[in-house]
Amino acid sequence: MGDPKKKHKLYTTPKRPYDTASLEEDLKIIGAYGLRNKRELWRIMTELSTLRRRTRTMLSMDPVARAENEKAMIGRLHSFGLVGENAHLDDVLGLSIQDLLERRLQTVVFRRGMAKSLFQARQLITHGHIAIDSRKVKAPSYKVMRADEEKLDYAESSPFHAREHPLRKEITMAEMSGGETVER
Repeated sequence: MGDPKKKHKLYTTPKRPYDTASLEEDLKIIGAYGLRNKRELWRIMTELSTLRRRTRTMLSMDPVARAENEKAMIGRLHSFGLVGENAHLDDVLGLSIQDLLERRLQTVVFRRGMAKSLFQARQLITHGHIAIDSRKVKAPSYKVMRADEEKLDYAESSPFHAREHPLRKEITMAEMSGGETVER
């Protein structure tokens, strides 16, 4: 163990840091999901590799112990919206980095149309304009659970909470011109 006061890395760096193909792929993902730096991407990659490692360990267990652990893991991943309710361990092994990045608060805020871009969604979150169940969340990397997705809204103390705010009107107009009208 270590001293609980000391921060430890939550990510592992790539084994080949200057591989051109992986660098280009990383930059595409960073741009597509509005990540601040590569550490955020490495953190997700480490989380995914840990999840896969635990799944492979479960696959090698005896069927009795495996069934209980599998049910708990699938239930947890289902609550985060990563797999279906009747998923199997093979579905967990099939998860990708994009699946995990889609569950970040930053991406969910943008996909729900609460911000015009991923970068604006990140700014709204860090400035305290976004709340889940009337509780401000200031971490763009917060993993949104399925149950929390319906409770996602602007914070009550935020000026964006008022429907007459120019940003909300602008987003609503953009949605209407796009063909779908969603009242938030």
